[in-house]
Amino acid sequence: MSKRALVLGGGGVAGIAWMTGVLAALADGGVDVTGADRVVGTSAGSAVAAQITSGLPLSALLERQVDPALQTLELPSGVLMEELWAKLQKIYESTPDPVEQRRRVGAMALAADTISEARRREVIEARLPVHEWPGRDLVIVAVEAVSGEPRLFEPGSGVELVDAVAASCAVPGVWPCVTIDEVRYMDGGVRTSTNSDFAAGFDKVLVLAPMPDLGEPSWAALDGRVEVIEPDADSLAAVGADPLAPEVRTPSARAGYAQGRSAVTQVAAHWK
Repeated sequence: MSKRALVLGGGGVAGIAWMTGVLAALADGGVDVTGADRVVGTSAGSAVAAQITSGLPLSALLERQVDPALQTLELPSGVLMEELWAKLQKIYESTPDPVEQRRRVGAMALAADTISEARRREVIEARLPVHEWPGRDLVIVAVEAVSGEPRLFEPGSGVELVDAVAASCAVPGVWPCVTIDEVRYMDGGVRTSTNSDFAAGFDKVLVLAPMPDLGEPSWAALDGRVEVIEPDADSLAAVGADPLAPEVRTPSARAGYAQGRSAVTQVAAHWK
């Protein structure tokens, strides 16, 4: 029997909404991919991964993104995205060594003036309908800010789910690095936007990638076993210039749902 993996990438609050819309539309079209044998979540994808394995129906998760009355509190970043992307691009171009790139991003993240870890944790805690790890193969990716090495949080790792998601969502230069057992962690997207290579060995992989990678995408090594959904023109327009802006959730979720409906046949052929 084929083993399937679902990979959910980074993309801010807009990415959470967009991926939720895509997944809900696929399920409504008869292709529920949330029962995958492994779910890999990075940054925004870590929040979605925790949400879809919580037991809450996709329809309810979608309503939490579309309906302003049901949306949880999200804080504006206070950061100009163009300036942040330029700063990160400059760091990545400063050395060809990927680990050294991540270390330099980590140094920037540790030096940034941000809100407190406790305040940020409250936001992440509110995002998750359930705070216990599921009895599933769930992998949440973060990066050690000092060493630049990836850390995979999983059930049984001894780390609380909220802390694992907070670490994976710690956008450098925007949100504080997360301290777990005296180690500081930053956004898993600093490694790659989806970390799809952690789905290696699975027969079929579906990747939802709200944002592109700076270099070769991590799913390139998965050969022909992977199907990738990236935002179409309407979805990109819905997200706009700032994927961290709380107000983009409703249009992003709706655009994701519309795109998911159009992808049902394509995904069904791959997944089933």
